[in-house]
Amino acid sequence: MVPFIVLIASFVLLRLLGLLGLDYLDEWQHPLQIACALMLITGASAHFGRRRADLVAMVPPSLYKPGFMVTLTGCLEIAGASGLLIPPIAQSASWCLAILLIAMFPANVHASRMGLSIGGRPVPALEIRLLIQLLFIAAILMAGWPEQ
Repeated sequence: MVPFIVLIASFVLLRLLGLLGLDYLDEWQHPLQIACALMLITGASAHFGRRRADLVAMVPPSLYKPGFMVTLTGCLEIAGASGLLIPPIAQSASWCLAILLIAMFPANVHASRMGLSIGGRPVPALEIRLLIQLLFIAAILMAGWPEQ
């Protein structure tokens, strides 16, 4: 839920800065790119910090080496976040990130069905998590949309 809050709050703040005169942020795409990058970095930080064990537990048992999978997806999130901020590759990064989020969704299904928690808090109900995931994917794809 923290990455969701980071996405919304940072987008609103950055957009307000644009409306107050920061030229780079005076439209929707740059604030959205930065907000998505912040959201992804926030999510990736859990892959390497105190919540790592919770994320490892979320990996469906049918997948090989859950610890490696958590490390790999965290690194891919960081790479994708960086890619969103580099104009020539932002669109490709957004497509790759959308695919990554879809590929990672079974971990959310597993966590919901098993009643797991992250940082001591229960994972959101599957329906809520699906809506959040769809919002993340939409935001990331819009962030990578070619500039006009």
